[in-house]
Amino acid sequence: MNFDEVIDRHHTHSVKWDMMEKIYGVPADDGIPMWVADMDFRPPAAIQRALQGMLDHGIYGYYGDDAAYRAAIGWWMQARHGWSIEPDWIFTTHGLVNGTAMCVDTWTEPGDGVVLFTPVYHAFAKVIKANGRRVVECPLAIRDGRYEMDFDSYDAILDGSEKMVILCSPHNPGGRVWSRAELEQLADFARRHDLILVSDEIHHDLVMPWQRHTPMALIEGVADRLVMMSATTKTFNIAGSHSGNVIIADATLRAQFGARMAALGMSPNSFGLVMAEAAYSPEGAEWVDALCAYLDGNRRLFDEGVNAIPGLRSMKLESTYLAWVDFAGTGMSRDEFTRRVEQGARIAANHGPTFGTGGESFLRFNLATPRSVVREAVERMQAAFGDLQ
Repeated sequence: MNFDEVIDRHHTHSVKWDMMEKIYGVPADDGIPMWVADMDFRPPAAIQRALQGMLDHGIYGYYGDDAAYRAAIGWWMQARHGWSIEPDWIFTTHGLVNGTAMCVDTWTEPGDGVVLFTPVYHAFAKVIKANGRRVVECPLAIRDGRYEMDFDSYDAILDGSEKMVILCSPHNPGGRVWSRAELEQLADFARRHDLILVSDEIHHDLVMPWQRHTPMALIEGVADRLVMMSATTKTFNIAGSHSGNVIIADATLRAQFGARMAALGMSPNSFGLVMAEAAYSPEGAEWVDALCAYLDGNRRLFDEGVNAIPGLRSMKLESTYLAWVDFAGTGMSRDEFTRRVEQGARIAANHGPTFGTGGESFLRFNLATPRSVVREAVERMQAAFGDLQ
């Protein structure tokens, strides 16, 4: 678990590293990619051993008998999150963007509204629009420097054509760990408007040591409309396996989702299942604990350095490794502060408007990289905005 090791990812077909210059104009030779949400760390040794076992065997046929895989998922959810699930509740999709698209396809029709609490993970809006549905934005409020859901205002936004609400829990890009009281309010909101509630909890393992995540499934009175989504991919840095889980307790919803999976001929790849089974283990849990402690250190270093720049404010992360920085206090245009980050500091960061309403003055920075890289990024940011000091 040497998170300080700098691993050269250039020319490895890494979107994060090898597409940075083309997309952001940040030079490949000395630019710092802090955009795509994958980590610059190797996964736990248990995953590497599992893959090595496959390589040593050398035959890559169809995967069968997934009982151990399902048991590993069940063990993890109970041990790490206090959530008991049954093996037959689990569907495996090609990642959670695919899982989100499958939910939209299963429970909505073209023209239906799908509610998002914005700013939020940009892929949600993309798949909603690609499916011919409408994005209904319910903007998050910033109170005491963090996002909160404002249900008093949301009822007036909806017009009755909405069929689904998608929650990002913990929240990306703001890093909020939603409280039980907030989740209960959301359950009431979903019931009041008769919405299918899809809870994307891909970041649920990546919480700061001083926080605790509450699965939406532990909230009473919502099981008949709830679809849970989780994955090993974000937790263990194995996004290339394109594997995710849609977990549904309600038998009616489960049958509906299963029918769409069957109609589309979907089945997972063996590499993703083998990696997930290895990850969801005591060894994987130990690795995650060490990772979260390391990410907390990166968060402190980044926030201290960035918040020292007049006009910049990094929202305090309660979870994820994605810092959300507001540049509004600089008085600069979006083009100007973005130019300073990309051309001055030579850092590629996600542009805030892609996350929807409320993201206009923000950039998102990926902190899941060796601390020396975070330190270098902070120094570059301070130099790029040096005239404000």
